[in-house]
This record gives sequence, structure tokens and C-alpha cells, in this order.
Amino acid sequence: MLLALLVALAAPSDWVPARWKWTEPKTLDLLNGTPINCLLLEWDFDKSAAIAPFAAEAGQRGIAVLGVIHPGADPGEAARGAIRAKLPGVVLEGDFPPGAAAGFKGTIVELTSRKRMKLGNGATIAGTYQGVWPGIQVLENGAAKAGPTGSPWIDTNSGFIRAVRAFGNSAVWLGNQPPSKTVIRGERYLQAICDAAIVGARWIVALDDDFAQRLRQGEPGALQDWRRMAQHLKFFEDHRQWRSLKSYSKLAVVQDLSSGALLSGGILDMIATKHTPVRAVPRPRLSREALEGSSMAVNVDADLLTPEQREILRSYTRSGGTLLTAPPGWKDQSALGGDNITLEKAELDRLNDIWREVQSMIGRRNLGARLFNVSSMLSNLLASDDGKQVVVHLVNYSSYPVESVAVHLLGEYKHARLYTPEGVERDLEVYKTEDGAGVDIDSVSVCATIRVD
Repeated sequence: MLLALLVALAAPSDWVPARWKWTEPKTLDLLNGTPINCLLLEWDFDKSAAIAPFAAEAGQRGIAVLGVIHPGADPGEAARGAIRAKLPGVVLEGDFPPGAAAGFKGTIVELTSRKRMKLGNGATIAGTYQGVWPGIQVLENGAAKAGPTGSPWIDTNSGFIRAVRAFGNSAVWLGNQPPSKTVIRGERYLQAICDAAIVGARWIVALDDDFAQRLRQGEPGALQDWRRMAQHLKFFEDHRQWRSLKSYSKLAVVQDLSSGALLSGGILDMIATKHTPVRAVPRPRLSREALEGSSMAVNVDADLLTPEQREILRSYTRSGGTLLTAPPGWKDQSALGGDNITLEKAELDRLNDIWREVQSMIGRRNLGARLFNVSSMLSNLLASDDGKQVVVHLVNYSSYPVESVAVHLLGEYKHARLYTPEGVERDLEVYKTEDGAGVDIDSVSVCATIRVD
């Protein structure tokens, strides 16, 4: 029966996940017209009698139901209960000992802390329960908080996801949930979806209690927000080929996991907030191929490099690349232990030393793309292997549309097309710039993508 159910479901790499609060089959109607095909349901032995028929109905609709197990429970017993309920998989959310749920024949998804993620091991899905809630930080006086870059500071998981995806092709799930005891506006959910999606990951959709209650009751405003969420999820699933494109930037950041590569708010996010395309090169993956096509590199890990890796960087500079090395002894102390996923104030102040040097090195140079009128936005620049097609993702983190956005790209391009989750798809005029080609967008609500050829 389990194998028959799996045949009807999408492959785990294609699962579009959401946390689900209900076991009534009628609630599955909310998924009609959405790309969500995987539900994470808190496993409860006392409710197993209700979970089994719910999972069966979901399976008939092509929706996988995964039981979520937390530390403290016996993972083996819970997994056996999931088998009896005919679930196609389980989620181990938290930090479990090695071999937990061994013997379970279905799919096992691990949502660990960031520091416990098993990167580069070829797993179908790499996930974590830790993440920041994306958006512009607002101070008590209503002003936007400024970061070391001087721009409005945007809380984002994108730098972390860049580092994770640089380890391989696993599907990346981000399992952070809405802040507790907080009512989240509709556009904030859209920003959470897009913050992960533009860098190739999937945010596990999770609703705050107020929204979930209103949605279940069919409140019109909640239904409208839910439809918009589905619209934005579908946008990236309909264009999943974008995830296979490579990160395109003339600027590479070489950084080890132990020096902050998996933190939010670090050097990768600072550069991205300044609207400069950047690619992550994990120190274990440092090679001539990883630096190919870049003209600048920031070496955050001078003390950790092997002799072979030092020679790679020496060869890089001899061939014309510009290399910036972090100050001697610099290391992000908050990355060395504990469960921190963001930088403390002392680390931010220390990171300023690197940031000033990076900013001086970058100047006004075009390292793949330059963006204008985008202070409340983040972007990601991707390219095909031959470089003939470039995709620019844009996410707006403000609560109002941004108008008159300009993107100046390196190289010569003849055609440009705009795509939005709202269904807008049209050609854009391409004009010449000092560095190559430029395109303008009239307005960006939450998300927009430009493809140039």
C-alpha cells in the first residue's frame, strides 16, 4: 500500500511543503489550485486514528503527508506509527542522534539546526528549522534600521541559502515559522516565500494562529491572502528551471562554515544589500573552477586555508583577479558555538572592518549587474552555463510598490522579458549603457523577474 501511494506522489525533490494544523479532509480543499503537494503534520499518537484517513485522502489528491517528530519522542516508535498510518515520510525537526528513525522505509527529511546540517552529502532535501523572518527592520520611532552598509537593513535568509546551495544540488527547505504571538500581514508571507525562492530554496509555508483561524473559517481577507501566497509559490514552481541556473557574479566570497557562512547578516548579506551580485564559495569547495569567471574575491578564511588552497588564490591573483583578505585574526566569534544564526553587535562592528574594504574595492564597478532605486529590495543574478541568458530576481520588502527600477547588466543583450507572480509577462526595451545593457521596470509589488538574452 505504501509503495502504491508513493507512485501517485511527486518526487521528494519536487515537494512544495507547508505546515498543516488540521486533520479534517475538508481542509484539503484549501490546496485546490495551489502547487502545495506536501503537508507537514505534527505527529501525535493520540490523533493517529484521524491522521490515517486524512493522509489517505491527501494521497488520492497527490499530496504527501509527513509526520513531524521532535526530540524527546522516540523517533523509532513514532516512525513505526507513521508507517501504520501509511504516511510516505517523516520529518525529524530538531537535533537527533545519528541513526534516528533507522529502519523507516519512507522518506526522512531532517530539519536540523544550521550548524548540524549535513551539507554536500547528496541528500535529496537539506533543511533547517532556523531562519530569520524576512523584512525591513523598523525602529520604535517608525524609522527603518540601517545596517553597516548604510542602506535600510533587511532581515533575510538569502546569504545563508547561497552558502548552503554552493555545497550541491539538494533541494533546500527553510522551516522557520512566524514570530510567536504576532499577526502577520499578507505581504510579509509573500516576502518570506520570495526571500527563499529567489536563491533557489523553498520556505515551508507556516501560518500564524490568527491567519490560520480566519482561513479555516473562510474569512474573505484571509482567503485573498492565501490565494496570493499560492500565486507566488506557483510562479517559482512554474519556472523551476531557474533553480538550475548558476549563480552569476564577478565577486566571489570564500568563507568557511566556522567563520559565519551559515549566519544571516554576514558578509554575503551585506554585499547583497548593497545590490552587488555575489557568489558563495565554501572553503572546502574552493577550486579554480569555483572562481572561474570572477574578477574579485574576498577571502574571509586566511587562517584556515590549506597550502593547496593558498596556491589556488595565488594563481587567481597572478591571472589578474583582485583578492581582498580579511584582517589578521578576524573570525566571527558567534559562529563558533551556540545556536546563534545572526551576528551579535560586537561581530557586526568587527565585520565593518571587512565591509569598508569590500566597499572600497567594489566602488562603482559593475560586477554583473547594477541596480537603481532599489533600497528596499534584494536581488539574485543567475546565468546559463554559456552566459547567453541571464535571469534577475527582485524582491521588494517594503509595504508599498517600488517604481522606476533600473537594472544595468554587463554584456550585450538584445531581448528582455518581464515576469511577475500576478501574471504579467511582457517584453522590455533594452538600451545601451556604459557597461553593456539596461532595462527599466515601471513597478515592482513584491516580486519580479527579468530574463535577458
